[in-house]
Amino acid sequence: MADYENFVRAHLPRLLRYATMLTGEREQAADLVQDVLVKVYRRWSRISDLDRPDRYVVRMVTNGYLSWRRSRWARLIATGDLPDEVRADDFASDHALREDMWQRLGRLPRRQRAVVVLRYYEQWDDAEIADLLGCAQATVRTHAHRALTTLRTGLTVEKMAKVKES
Repeated sequence: MADYENFVRAHLPRLLRYATMLTGEREQAADLVQDVLVKVYRRWSRISDLDRPDRYVVRMVTNGYLSWRRSRWARLIATGDLPDEVRADDFASDHALREDMWQRLGRLPRRQRAVVVLRYYEQWDDAEIADLLGCAQATVRTHAHRALTTLRTGLTVEKMAKVKES
C-alpha cells in the first residue's frame, strides 16, 4: 500500500483545493475528500492500474459532491452586501469581493458549479468535463453559459440597484 500512500501525498493538496472550490467550505471539502479516499483505498488495486488514476479520483470527488443529499450536507451560505466603496488596494475590499464570489458560486446548481470549477479553476476542456460528468460537450457548454449568465446577472442587478440608490 506504499503506492496508495504516495498517491495520496502527491494528490491530496490538489484534491482538497478542488473540493473546496466545489463545496465552498474547507470542512465539507475535507469530509468529501476523506470519504472518497476511503473508497479509493478499498479499490486501490483496480484504480492504480488505470492510465490516469488522479483523473478517476477527481471524478469520484465530483460525483460525491453532485450526489450529496441536503439532509446530510446542508450548505449554509451567509448573505452579505459588498461595501459601497471597493478599493483595489484594500485587503477588506478584496476579502469582500472573494466572499461575494463564494456566495454567488454557492447559489449555482451543483452541475453548473462543477462545470465552472473544472473549466476555470482546474483548466479542463469541454471534452474532459463531459467525460467526467458523463454528458455531451454541448451540455457542458450549456451549464457553463447558464452559470456565467447567472453570475453576471447578479452583478448587473447589484450595480443597477446601487445606481438607483445614489
